[in-house]
Amino acid sequence: MTDIRNSSLETTWNSARYKKSLARRKRAERRFRRIGLAAILTALALLGILLFSIFSKGYTAFIQTYVTLDVTFSEAVIDPAGTRSPEVLRGANYAKIIQDSLRARFPDVEGRRDLRALFALLSNDANDTLRNMVLERPEVIGQTLPVALLASDDVDMLTKGYIDRNLAEDNRRVKDKELLWIDDLEANGQIATRFNSGFFTRGDSREPEKAGLAGAMVGSFYTLLITIAIAFPIGVMTAIYLEEFAPRNKFNDLIEVNINNLAAVPSIVFGLLGLAIFLNVAHLPRSAPIVGGLTLALMTLPTIIIAARAAIRAVPDSIRQGALGLGASKQQAAFHYVLPLSMPGILTGTIIGLAQALGETAPLLMIGMVAFIADIPGGITDPATVMPVQIFLWADSPERAFVEKTSGAIMVLLAFLIVMNALAVFLRKKFERRW
Repeated sequence: MTDIRNSSLETTWNSARYKKSLARRKRAERRFRRIGLAAILTALALLGILLFSIFSKGYTAFIQTYVTLDVTFSEAVIDPAGTRSPEVLRGANYAKIIQDSLRARFPDVEGRRDLRALFALLSNDANDTLRNMVLERPEVIGQTLPVALLASDDVDMLTKGYIDRNLAEDNRRVKDKELLWIDDLEANGQIATRFNSGFFTRGDSREPEKAGLAGAMVGSFYTLLITIAIAFPIGVMTAIYLEEFAPRNKFNDLIEVNINNLAAVPSIVFGLLGLAIFLNVAHLPRSAPIVGGLTLALMTLPTIIIAARAAIRAVPDSIRQGALGLGASKQQAAFHYVLPLSMPGILTGTIIGLAQALGETAPLLMIGMVAFIADIPGGITDPATVMPVQIFLWADSPERAFVEKTSGAIMVLLAFLIVMNALAVFLRKKFERRW
């Protein structure tokens, strides 16, 4: 009987029908593997194209073109009375000094139109540069010194290769005469590129060469500060209550369902909620970090609650029972034993939630943080913007020089997001416990 059964099984395993079915299943498995690999390679290729596009356009935002001129700090223009008063020095006509320096460098340039084009080679930031030099070192008055002055955005774009010299003059922002002046300066070593420190120290500006990301970075810092100060304690306390103290009934089940649903609500809905509550009802200052932080706190709360509950739930029940068996109250067991052990997971979820909030734009547009803010905010109630909104504003600007500013700001934002996610991974790996 056993021999007959084994013979039958052997016949079945060696049958042509079985071999054909096995070959078909193996082909399907290989086909699925190839499709999966193709999907991964396609995603990586698209990601590479995106990053290449951003980096190829944005790396030049971190360098800036300067023109070095011999500047005569004429006492007759700066301080004719010789008082050296800071008020007098601050109000001097430094534009005339720059214009005289350019006239001396190009004495053959005449005519109002040509002189206006010559003066436009430099940014109006050059006036501030000379003013700061005189205020810091009044002894330069009466001297002639070489000074590196910020070039205009057109000169900067030409130096970086974004303006095609081979185009017809009518289709080129830099005209032929300006090209001759720029080539002359470059041939004499008076045009050079430097690290654009102003990109990280200046606020926004209508002039591309003067625009910086400092205001948006400080605004993002204040906004995230408000967000974590509100969302973290409320989210953790809610998670502890729901996991450790809340009775299992329909009301609490409804709360849990709503928390999970809120995590999937579009972010712009939270912007509408912030507009209705914090601006129209509470009358908080528009376009201020305190309003942005409160709005993002509402959006981040569900993420923190869900992550905190998962971390608390991962703590073995034996720890709770051991603490209670030693005489601890339920509150002591939760706060002295369960919470410290679950804190790495809670911090990981919190950092990921904050990273999501850092990249949000839609809710902040709804509460007015899209306004042009030139000054760096000094507090949570000052008008401010954040990095994603600043990127949105620059991307909408028509000047070619703002394209590199947009890509450069995206690179800075990506760097912040990578650092925050790397910190979350580090905390999880360092403090993770396996039960």
